[in-house]
Amino acid sequence: MLTRPIVEAAVRAALAEDAPWGDLTVELAIPADLNTATRIVAREPGVFAGGALVREAFRQVDERVELSDVVGDGTAFAAGDVLARVVGPARGVLTGERVALNFAQRLSGVATLTSRFVSAVAHTSARIADTRKTTPGLRALEKHAVRAGGGTNHRFGLSDAIMIKDNHLAALGAMDSASTTSALQQLRDRAGHTTSIIVEIDRLDQLDAVLAADVTGVLLDNFSLADMTSAVQRIAGEVVVEASGGVALETVAAIAETGVDVISVGRLTHGVCSLDLGLDAE
Repeated sequence: MLTRPIVEAAVRAALAEDAPWGDLTVELAIPADLNTATRIVAREPGVFAGGALVREAFRQVDERVELSDVVGDGTAFAAGDVLARVVGPARGVLTGERVALNFAQRLSGVATLTSRFVSAVAHTSARIADTRKTTPGLRALEKHAVRAGGGTNHRFGLSDAIMIKDNHLAALGAMDSASTTSALQQLRDRAGHTTSIIVEIDRLDQLDAVLAADVTGVLLDNFSLADMTSAVQRIAGEVVVEASGGVALETVAAIAETGVDVISVGRLTHGVCSLDLGLDAE
């Protein structure tokens, strides 16, 4: 959840980075009593996210700056659309401009790309989810943007749920079916009934050993479509089935059509391009 403390801290850090000793340009070039009226305008179509960050950036610079007509997160827009109006002391508007736009451009890029993946699988029941491949320090913001784009969130961090990968099993000495099932059952007993346990596999022949351990979900990593379909049929709704690995807009529909429940897409956050938004004078 994108809480106010998270928003405030993110903006504070960004402003400290951008103007650690003030804005030399506006302090020397812009009169203190000059006011201005501007608009945030879309240069290309997309889905908006980051309104709270935009508001907070201008608020922290100068509380007299007023924002109005800010579109809601999750709103689709066309090139040329006005996404917000910003009015107030010119020094505050100009100093806060870059930080406000950086957040809006980045988060709107995440929301826009997510919406494209969601649209590509809309004819199926599959959900599009993010991963932990986020920008350090901006995870809450980027995961919020994924939701704005119609996606869902995977675990927020390592503390949320148990996800067992091949290196975990190797460290536990689980090198065959029997030892894998035993290790996962022991983990299930230690974790308690309220903790989700997701196990990643990269071969179809690993599936039965995992299912025998009564886990919450199975992640099919880099499976072929044929093997993915076989896995879904074998699982038959017994646990949540997730697909991941190399998912692209060109391939996501076919993956969804295998019947998986969730498709996790790292590029929603680590491979995204910021949208082109600008601040123009009224």
